Amino acid sequence: MSEDIQQPLIPDAELPPEQSEKRPSLTADASIQAALGVFEQHMREEGFALNTIKAFSSDVRLLGEYLGIGQPIGRIGTKDLNDFLDWLRNPKPDGRGVSCGPKSLARRITTLKVFFGWLNKTGVLTENPADAVIQRSVTSPLPTLPTDEELEKALLVTEQWRQGEIKKQDARPHLLLTLLLQTGIKKGEAMAIVPNHINREDEAHPVLYIRYANPSLRYKERKLDLDPEWLEVLDEYLEQYKPTDTLFTCTSRNLEYILRDVSDEAGLAHGLLSFENLRWISALHDWETGVEQDDIRQKLGLSKITWRETKVKLKQLSERRKEGVRE
Repeated sequence: MSEDIQQPLIPDAELPPEQSEKRPSLTADASIQAALGVFEQHMREEGFALNTIKAFSSDVRLLGEYLGIGQPIGRIGTKDLNDFLDWLRNPKPDGRGVSCGPKSLARRITTLKVFFGWLNKTGVLTENPADAVIQRSVTSPLPTLPTDEELEKALLVTEQWRQGEIKKQDARPHLLLTLLLQTGIKKGEAMAIVPNHINREDEAHPVLYIRYANPSLRYKERKLDLDPEWLEVLDEYLEQYKPTDTLFTCTSRNLEYILRDVSDEAGLAHGLLSFENLRWISALHDWETGVEQDDIRQKLGLSKITWRETKVKLKQLSERRKEGVRE
């Protein structure tokens, strides 16, 4: 999940939490084309991300291209789906001329499982032909994260800048770094914060509300705990920058530059102090201190499907840190 230049290692939640299914106005005799139309409506109603809807719809159309868009969904079996995947993997002179890459193939298998799973769950199909299709997941490599010692160096730098010991007093770097370490929010979420998203009615238990203007992304909204001491930094920042709209008055690129400058001043390797890495560090801290897994998932704003891969990586990262392995 991330808007950073690097490939996100904690992907965005692509699917909303599971909700009760309503039986669509379909029968097993309906064509792929007809089923796709209802499926698209279902995805919109359930708040699927726009990119997910586009990708899933494209994948189902591709299945229709292979089997025939008028093929009745009730006559599609597991062999048909496996043959379709083979067609994607192995282009033939008289057929599809482009080989499907590993990531695209993995997503298309997910599409089949979601599409036919929905048809089965809603009673349109009595059996799910995608159940026996083997999922081929493609995982990105584990990130190289800053050590505790390196984070302490970075925090020392931001604290010195906050106090004006190195240059003119500036609370923004410390505000940003500590916020990301506490909450694990993404860059886009940080940019969308407005001051009234921070509830400080109970000074001992302040919270940050992550909001989304897009109705289809409302399922990713959440409430995150903040350290009460962070409010002191916030007040200093508000006095210095006097934001009138969003909390951060600069561009998202400037926030990246701030992290880069902190990293350089602390003598850290280039790219080590990134939004994505700080998101991992925040999640890993919760993992290692015994926070309930579903609480971590909700804190990151991940779907249950996306969490499956993320929790495996958190376990691997934790084991690697215990062994003192850097990469």
